[in-house]
Parts: sequence; C-alpha cells; structure tokens
Amino acid sequence: MKLWGGRFSQSADPAAERFTGSLAFDRRLWPHDIAGSVAWTKALARAGLVSASERDTLVKGLDAVRAELENGTFPFRPELEDIHTNVERRLQELVGDVGGKLHTGRSRNDQIALDERLYLREVIARVRESLRAVQAALVARAAETVETPMPGYTHLQRAQPIVLAHHLLAYVFMLQRDRERFGDCGGRADTLVLGAAALAGTAFPIDREALAKDLGFAAVSPNSLDAVSDRDGLLEFLSAAAITGMHLSRLAADLTLWATAEFGFVEFSDAFATGSSIMPQKKNPDVAELIRGKSGRLYGNLMAVLTTMKGLPLAYNSDMQEDKEPFFDSVDTLDAILPVLPPMLASLVFRTDRMRRAAGENFATATDLADYLVRKGLPFRQAHEVVGGVVRFCETERKSLEGLGLTELRRFSPLFADDVKDALTVDASLRARAVTGGTAPVAVRRSLALARTLVARG
Repeated sequence: MKLWGGRFSQSADPAAERFTGSLAFDRRLWPHDIAGSVAWTKALARAGLVSASERDTLVKGLDAVRAELENGTFPFRPELEDIHTNVERRLQELVGDVGGKLHTGRSRNDQIALDERLYLREVIARVRESLRAVQAALVARAAETVETPMPGYTHLQRAQPIVLAHHLLAYVFMLQRDRERFGDCGGRADTLVLGAAALAGTAFPIDREALAKDLGFAAVSPNSLDAVSDRDGLLEFLSAAAITGMHLSRLAADLTLWATAEFGFVEFSDAFATGSSIMPQKKNPDVAELIRGKSGRLYGNLMAVLTTMKGLPLAYNSDMQEDKEPFFDSVDTLDAILPVLPPMLASLVFRTDRMRRAAGENFATATDLADYLVRKGLPFRQAHEVVGGVVRFCETERKSLEGLGLTELRRFSPLFADDVKDALTVDASLRARAVTGGTAPVAVRRSLALARTLVARG
C-alpha cells in the first residue's frame, strides 16, 4: 500500500506508477536519507514524541537498513516510488509498528531537500579536491617552463611572445575561481531544511537548532515555503559545473590544437590518445576531445533544471523531481573528467624548440618596436602608425623585423638608433613585461609562488 493510499479507492495505473517513480535514480541518496532519519529520530525523542526505548529501536533498525544497503542485500522495491519510502517500509519490517512513528512531523518534501543538501555537501568536497589535483598538475608543468617562450594568440593569430608557464598558470587561476564557486555554493546551502515539513513547518515542538547541530548545518532555514521549494544549491552547483566545464574545454581545445602538425607544440602520450580504424598513422587526442565535448552536457543540465524551476508556484511541485537526474549526471561527468586530467597533463611532451621558434615569427615583437619609440618620446598612436608601416614594408620585401638594418628603419622614424636591435628579441619582449601578472619570467615566478600557495590551502 502507498504511504498516501488512504485517500484513494483505485490503485495506480502501472504506466503511471512507472512514470512517477524515482527510485531508479534517487537510490544513490540512501546514505543521506539514513543519516537524516537517524537525526530526526533523535529530534523526535527530544520533543517527547518517542520514548528513549523507541528511539533506540528506531536507530538500531536504521543501522540494520544501512548495513543491508552497504552489503547489497537491501530489497529495493520500485513500486514504493522512491528511496525514502523504501527505507521507511524496510524499517517497519525490521522493527514493527514503531517504525511508523519515524515520519511524525516530517514530509518527503523536506526529506528530499535535506538529502540533496547532504549529498551536495559530500560532492562539493570531492569536486574541490579533484580540482586542486588538476591545479597541482598544471603548477608542476608550469614550474618546468618558466623560461620557455611561445607565441601568445588573439583571434588565433600570433600576437606577442609569452612563456608557456604563463599560459598554463592562466588555467590554474581559472580553476581556483571554480573551487571558490563550489565553496560558495556549499556555504549558501549550509542551512537545515528538515522541519519545514510539507510547506508550513512541522506541527510538533522539534528543536531545529539542535537538529541542525546533529547534521552539521550552520543555520536553520527561516521560511518553510522557501525551504521545500528552493533548489538554488543545486542550480549553483550546476552553474559552477558548467563554468568549470567551459574552462576545461578551453584547456582541452588548446592542447588539441597544439597537437596538430600545423602547430606541433605538444605530443600526447600514447596512454591518452587513440588510433584510427582506417588510417594507421593517426594518433588522436580523444581524451582531450571528450573533455571538451562533455562541457555540452554540463551546460545542458544547468539549462534543464533552470527551465524546470522557472514557472513553479510555491511550494513543492512534482516537477522538482526532474532536478535529480541532471544534477547526478553533472556530478558523474565531473567525476569522470577531473581524475583523468592530472596524469594526462603530467604525460604531455612539450616541443619547446617549436614553441621558441614560433615565438619570434610573424612580427611578434612589433608592439615592442612601438614601445621602443614611445620610450624615445613619440606618442603611442604615432608609434603604432610608424610600426604598421614598417610591418607593411617587411611583408612587401619579405623580411623580418630583426632582419631590417638601421638605415631601413630610419626611413620610418629618425628616433630609431643602434639600441633598437635589443628591443626586438623575444627575450627582451618577455623581460619587459615584468608587471604583476605579466609574462616576464620574473613575474611568472611570482605568479607560480601564488599558485602554489593556493593549491596548498586545499
């Protein structure tokens, strides 16, 4: 019989029963459902709603249910709709009628809201630690490449020289913001919702502050309607997951591009590549490509839950059952992506000779030539115009900036002098950008030290 069967004279249609059931996906919440029920049992005892003996019987029974779930002998029954009902019905089978007292003053509405927040807390801790491991792998590779020049790009066109470590550290700081976003999400979800009941609050004298302490929450929800109808914590998690997916997709896009013959900046280890079923010579960066591709499902999961929630009147609606599968899928997607990144990053072979050569090509130090004129007193806009003319001349004559003689340069400005050659080298270009956050090796070492500190904080 259904928990709510007393009101009904007709049994559920089998198709409707299958359609409305959620056990297939919410069963993963069982550790948190048990933890919430144990805490609720103790709260009922404090309120005088169950005796000490009944409390102990219920807790012992819940421990037995937990043991069955842990060892795989729990008798899941899809006809009981969800994990909450499965646990409660099994408890009644084990301890008898006293099991029927567990749900006193509680609704599945505040029960699922609690389970999700407990699960969210567990997941956030795991994801943040996995992100830290990716950061650590990037920091390790950055430490090797502080003196490694490469081209920096805008619009996928070579722009100015940078060092490889500077590029890698950019992702470290992106992922730091991701870690902080997940942490912020967890902080805002650190509120007890149990005791809100169906929507109006429980009618029994439950000490919600003591209950919050038992479950490790920092605060108690101040509004029962909000408590059972809010899914902001999940949405924030999905948003943080989507942004993380975007960052990791960009990293994967860089690496797959660099691995092309046209770039030749990096080679993937055989352990993180695959071959072609028809072309024997191929070595495809499939792991990186899949990381890039999985950002799409992270985006989709966020949009799915936002769309589900957008038109719902207060308080709980069954539409909200649709929050779980996208949420769980994003958790599983991050759990799949993040562990593969540190070993993949550690195994990359950077072709530093190709990077260094490319760093000085395609007029990469043209901005440095303009800066040289500025230091000689020419306003930057005029310097920009002069150097644009120099570049046009080089293209016509098929020369490089470094290949121009002083006489040729002075045709464009009398400010050019013998020291101009020193301004046009890749190393000089790098050294000049020593501001905080710049690509000069001295500045990159400071950023590297900061990155190490952030990663060490855990």
